Amino acid sequence: MQLTNKIHFRNLRGDLFGGVTAAIIALPMALAFGVASGAGAAAGLWGAVLVGFFAALFGGTPTLISEPTGPMTVVMTAVIANLTATNPDNGLAMAFTVVMMAGIFQIIFGALRLGKYVTMMPYTVISGFMSGIGIILVVLQLAPFLGQASPPGGVMGTLQSIPTLIANIQPSETLLAVMTVAIIWFMPLRFKRIVPPQLIALIAGTVLSLTLFSGLDIRRIGEITAGFPAMQIPTFSGDQLQLMFVDAAVLGMLGCIDALLTSVIADSLTRTEHDSNKELIGQGLGNLMSGLFGGIAGAGATMGTVVNIQTGGRTALSGLTRAGILLVVILGAANLAAMIPLAVLAGIALKVGIDIIDWGFLKRAHQVSIKGALIMYGVILLTVLVDLITAVGIGVFVANALTIDRMSMMHSESVKTITDADDAIQLKPSEKRWLDEANGRVLLFQLSGPMIFGVAKAISRQHNAIQDCDAIVFDLSEVPHLGVTASLTLENAVKEAVDKGRHVFIVGAAGQTKHRLEKLKVFDLIPPQQLYMDRAEALKDAVSMLFSTANKQTPDLGASTSMA
Repeated sequence: MQLTNKIHFRNLRGDLFGGVTAAIIALPMALAFGVASGAGAAAGLWGAVLVGFFAALFGGTPTLISEPTGPMTVVMTAVIANLTATNPDNGLAMAFTVVMMAGIFQIIFGALRLGKYVTMMPYTVISGFMSGIGIILVVLQLAPFLGQASPPGGVMGTLQSIPTLIANIQPSETLLAVMTVAIIWFMPLRFKRIVPPQLIALIAGTVLSLTLFSGLDIRRIGEITAGFPAMQIPTFSGDQLQLMFVDAAVLGMLGCIDALLTSVIADSLTRTEHDSNKELIGQGLGNLMSGLFGGIAGAGATMGTVVNIQTGGRTALSGLTRAGILLVVILGAANLAAMIPLAVLAGIALKVGIDIIDWGFLKRAHQVSIKGALIMYGVILLTVLVDLITAVGIGVFVANALTIDRMSMMHSESVKTITDADDAIQLKPSEKRWLDEANGRVLLFQLSGPMIFGVAKAISRQHNAIQDCDAIVFDLSEVPHLGVTASLTLENAVKEAVDKGRHVFIVGAAGQTKHRLEKLKVFDLIPPQQLYMDRAEALKDAVSMLFSTANKQTPDLGASTSMA
């Protein structure tokens, strides 16, 4: 694996232009997310610089723009609120430590090459928790949108305080917030292609607050210290250590999902293929450095990435350029941000929350699948009312359980037993002949398709239904995979048949199926000459053995071919 992202200067103009454009978009978003998280505007800006720089330099998606995002901000907000409530003196420092730990988790995920598994979850779950995060972000902006400080208690606290918030509404700040949303929402597309509406809304809202509402007490960002941030020494609290680890795991996993989903979008736009594991390492290094210097957590940002690609960005140089421009802004123009109204930032964040909600799937989920829709709605409720890790865990469990149940039902239909030549199994003329000759004394037990653990019940059910027969032919010719549970069930069926004195023949055991049965020593239960690769030969020899055992005269059946 190459240590850093491949950078070249053959696309210098496109990368520089993409980086500049992405930086213009990132500035208002970083301020909004920093304030929304509770860590402050400076933490949002430094998060955008540090996560963006290290993820671009060491990541596995050259065009990916990484910065604080809506989903990461929602979790970050909860982390800061919980830790500062229990430890007011060191809560914020502990929150930055959680960001560092989340970065370490991401590095571990990448080093263990778990990237390809991160996004392997049902779309209903992804849609549900993303929509839930969008709803949380919208709810958390209600207080600043109405010109007031956010009440304690997070989402539930805000919802319970809505009557009070409405009663104490600050018309001037609410007007600024509404104007911000209106500019972003209704700005003509031809102008959006020239300049980001978030930046226009930020500038327009600030200018109006200084002119039209100059005599009013408008809540603003306040002074942002220019210069490099102080290093944050990792801070732990014994009674909060378990919570910090859980928060770090949630933040790290969400960052992995957020980044890799955006990487897939970048791949589709550039017709390239990203390196998932390398990207996780890059994201982890970015968050580790961000937390170390007082920045909030970040991940791959869809909006910034798409704009970067559309304006010419093709290598990691675009992401590095973006980080460099934001660094210059922080060091040289931080004092200009002091006058930005908090209501304007609330309007920007609220619009992001609305955009995160998966409206397209919400409208038609019930048409696609009722069960899928119920899973999605359940994940939304759990995300909003409980927490993200519970929502995702329960959602994935239920979705996978339903999927396994459907697969098991489908594969269970491929477990069949017959004693005569009917239409249940397509047989060759010679095979029909031998089954007819056996007159019900030979049972053909056919398995086909992957035998996952859900099929074990069907094998047991068919086996338990076996009544009188003298020989069983287990046909495994069409079994590409034999799971542990199914193989143990098959072993029990063979053992029981042998114990009852029935002749057992196994046909077509090859590859993984044969290897699994060898490990279980199933082949030791029957003579090696009763292992076959051809079903007709097995049926013929089964009939021959029955008649020989009964000392009956039979036609010359010819030599049989078995496999040892």
